[in-house]
Amino acid sequence: MGGLGGFTVMKPIYEDNHIIIVSKQSGEIVQGDKTGDTPLSETVKDYIKVKYQKPGNVFLGVVHRLDRPVSGLVMFARTSKALARLNEMFRVGDVHKTYWAIVPRISPSRPLPPPSPVGREPEGNNHPNLNTSANPNSRIGSLPTGEGGGRGRDGATLLTHWLVRNEKQNKSYAYDHEVKDSKKAQLRYKILAHSDRYSLVEVQLFTGRHHQIRCQLSKIGYPIKGDLKYGSPRSNKDGSICLLSRHMEFVHPVSKETIRVTAPLPDDPLWQAFGKIIANND
Repeated sequence: MGGLGGFTVMKPIYEDNHIIIVSKQSGEIVQGDKTGDTPLSETVKDYIKVKYQKPGNVFLGVVHRLDRPVSGLVMFARTSKALARLNEMFRVGDVHKTYWAIVPRISPSRPLPPPSPVGREPEGNNHPNLNTSANPNSRIGSLPTGEGGGRGRDGATLLTHWLVRNEKQNKSYAYDHEVKDSKKAQLRYKILAHSDRYSLVEVQLFTGRHHQIRCQLSKIGYPIKGDLKYGSPRSNKDGSICLLSRHMEFVHPVSKETIRVTAPLPDDPLWQAFGKIIANND
């Protein structure tokens, strides 16, 4: 945060009169809950109040959330006009988010899942495609027609499952076929880099289900590092899971300019090591 002391955790990445995007730390909650912990939304309000010397209450609209142990980009609306338009943009998929996740090393000798039982890309797929590097302007081509149900020629894999949410456990379960109370979940992932024990993958969501990335990657045998709830053998020391909301791209709801933002990598040796690998491959 720099010159506005007291906001050393919350990092603004982009802000204008209508929108503010910040980098959330693992452990922060986006909106107030039963824990009573101070949510990120209140921290952002305080930041706006101090920086812009605003008297009285500060308007801030929550338009989406990240799970508490997840880090990365979170967008808030600073005006009611932006809130209404952003809510609709998120609803129809016009805000394109890309995630990075660290999972157990994906070995060529350990087969990836077979093609999903879907013969085409998800409906309305006009998303920017997955990135091939840390550069948000570097794109993977769309999966070719007829290959949308599995791996494309670019190495990206489409996963399709049906998720059932257990409210009491705050956990979702993935199935290979439709079952009672299930919701279809689709994502596409690509391997970006390897270390001796782990792989860095990039994920593009086509649906927004509860714990979707965590649940689907676990279903295929690659739970996110530190995610005990979904099968990781051990926790991270700081309680985080290695899932980062890395990139966000959208057309500004008021100015109509294309906005692209990237979250910094967590200050963790493994994340930083993968960052160096990606940088060296550019």
